[in-house]
Amino acid sequence: MDFFTGGVSFNAARDIPSLKGKVILVTGGNSGLGKQSILDLAKHEPTAIWLAARGLSRAQAAADEITAAVPGANIKPLDLDLASFDSIKAAARRFTAESPRLDILMLNAGIMAVPAGLTASGYEIQFGVNHVGHALFAKLLTPLLLQTATTTPDVRVIVLTSIGHTMAPTGGILFDSLKTTQGNLTTTFTRYGQSKLANALFAREMAKRYPQLKTVAIHPGGVSTNLANTIGSGNFVMRGLGAVAHVLMASVETGVKNQLWGATAPADTVESGAYYAPVGKKAGNALAHDDKLAARLWEWTEKELEGQEL
Repeated sequence: MDFFTGGVSFNAARDIPSLKGKVILVTGGNSGLGKQSILDLAKHEPTAIWLAARGLSRAQAAADEITAAVPGANIKPLDLDLASFDSIKAAARRFTAESPRLDILMLNAGIMAVPAGLTASGYEIQFGVNHVGHALFAKLLTPLLLQTATTTPDVRVIVLTSIGHTMAPTGGILFDSLKTTQGNLTTTFTRYGQSKLANALFAREMAKRYPQLKTVAIHPGGVSTNLANTIGSGNFVMRGLGAVAHVLMASVETGVKNQLWGATAPADTVESGAYYAPVGKKAGNALAHDDKLAARLWEWTEKELEGQEL
């Protein structure tokens, strides 16, 4: 399927405006779409870009590569393991202690089609990393986002979702078993779809709860990244799927366009709460637009995150 026809014409070098004065934070910034996002954004002179990754050495290595490509760029590495509440809180504490503002929060990190398991915080691993971890990180950073919005009206939260949300189970989210591996209930792709549906619904509901911010769900399209590598690390069939994925999918340079558009396009062209396919095309199935399910997910998530503070 070609996700990259139609839509908005977008060229990062031409269309990203000056980012002077802005502070940006990107999760999963050490590789793939996150790293390419930082590389392209850095060329437009933001005050700082924080590169969050699982392991400080990974983050530092990626930051060094980007600064070599964009001399003078202020890239700050940040250790963030989205499977661990303790790591998430430590990352948020460091960021809020060192940065006086946050203009663009790009929730880009993710895992796909991994074996059944639990996060360190006790959630089905794909849902725990892709949704719960990001939800806690965003919750802890929301006060700074809102503070920034009092002086700069265009503050954005970019939530990476996927067409994979259409693989979610019947009803969308199996709330009663999210603290199990769900291994006997669903396939790994169904669990991935559930987590990506949660990303879309989270963006939709955050836009309602915080109208001061512009929050959008972004499907990057079919992109050859490390996510395809996780498919290829499974059994024989999964390895075959991973190999095919790398051949058929778009390059990272192409795939990054939609999230960069969402983060930097003129504010009046980006609708808060919307789900966008590349580039700038509204999309998403009925579940991704289910307001009742979005509210239920938000309330479930808030209850799970009670007591998790900086």
